[in-house]
Amino acid sequence: MPDSSPTKTRVAVLADSDTRWKWGALTALRIAPESAVHGYLLWGRATPTARQLAEVGAEAQDLTEINAVDFLAEQGRRASGENPELPPFDVLVLSCVGGTTQAMLHGLARAWEGAERRPVVVTGYVGVVYEKLSDGLLLRHGADLVLANSPYDVRRFREIYEGVGAGGDSVTPCALPFLGGTAHDPGPAARGERPTRVVFAVQPSVPEGRAERAYLLGRAMAHARRHPDREVVLKLRSKPSEHTTHIEELPYQRLAERAKEEWPANFSLAYGNMGEVLDTTDLLVTVSSTAALESLERSIPTAVLTDLGVREPLGNHYFIGSGCLASWDEIDDGLIPTPDPGWLADQGITRGASSVESGFTAARGRLAALLDERARDGLPPLAPYYTARTAPGYLPRLLARHGLDPKGEPLADQPSNASEAGLRGASKKLLRRTARGAYRAGAQRVAPLIRRWGQL
Repeated sequence: MPDSSPTKTRVAVLADSDTRWKWGALTALRIAPESAVHGYLLWGRATPTARQLAEVGAEAQDLTEINAVDFLAEQGRRASGENPELPPFDVLVLSCVGGTTQAMLHGLARAWEGAERRPVVVTGYVGVVYEKLSDGLLLRHGADLVLANSPYDVRRFREIYEGVGAGGDSVTPCALPFLGGTAHDPGPAARGERPTRVVFAVQPSVPEGRAERAYLLGRAMAHARRHPDREVVLKLRSKPSEHTTHIEELPYQRLAERAKEEWPANFSLAYGNMGEVLDTTDLLVTVSSTAALESLERSIPTAVLTDLGVREPLGNHYFIGSGCLASWDEIDDGLIPTPDPGWLADQGITRGASSVESGFTAARGRLAALLDERARDGLPPLAPYYTARTAPGYLPRLLARHGLDPKGEPLADQPSNASEAGLRGASKKLLRRTARGAYRAGAQRVAPLIRRWGQL
């Protein structure tokens, strides 16, 4: 008797960092519930380590580390349907930086030429979009769904697409997939059952300078000294040997280790999943991290620091109007910021698990309609806004950085699995780990020294 059970939607997620893997995998499961997620980690400077992947907590049926050329070749073979061992995907989530997303869109358009049933392509942003809005957004144009995490983002995204004549139909309301979780309970700390826990969530690249980072670290320690009844935690993004979405040239833990003799007894460092840390947080402090949105969703008091100014390079300008802007001096004196309800609503902050889930309704509906169209008539070819005609001085260089020519085909000198066939798998992995380690050492140790020498 034939199996009449419905076939799971097959979703592939391509990611180029730990945070983007988290967003891509969790988004896939939110917009395509009960789907079978297959992960691809794009090899590069920020390819996540095993520890980072475990910390993220987003699992997949299988996870493959791959380069761009091989990824495109495999997707072409899958879409052709010629190999039963490589079944086609129904949905492809591109969870990468803007330039990589654009290169993949062009490469996939070429790889899928002639295919009857190409996958639905989805992309979006990991969190708060506070810089390079038009640049990053136009690099994502061409996907079937461009997910916008809030009503505010929906308006901005559509205005830009329509303003350049690209059309904003692909912009789809959604929500950040890691919002939700246990709502804040102030009772235990208020009753003295445990210390009030203040968490300073740091960022890899904001601020950049040593003096500013040392200042913020010093203020966190000073807050611990001033409030010995509180527990102050420095929440770190990664270990010094690891890279994240953004390069961290001066890891906070290195600065902290140099001042370890000055640590108050109630000050500590923490790694781990942000959601788990928030479970016991009573006040979140940050410069501009997306963790602030996670905190606000749980009704945790949240402070966005103004000590270094409210400036675009810091990203805290995004929180103007939120009611959360505060300085360490004000926090020291007991200020508990009160967020503005209107600002929260415009950011998609609903403060309720059921409401968070409803934030994916529109995306699920759009995806279901596209999957129906795919099954019925097939989807039209991918058509990014940037082409050799609209951006002849920009697109070819961008594609070349990802090993593609202006037509989206691999450049002749690009390595692939076929050219590496003589190498044993273990040797290839060792070579890649060594190369990645050398890159990270250069980015974290050599580059800052060269910059400092240049300022002498």
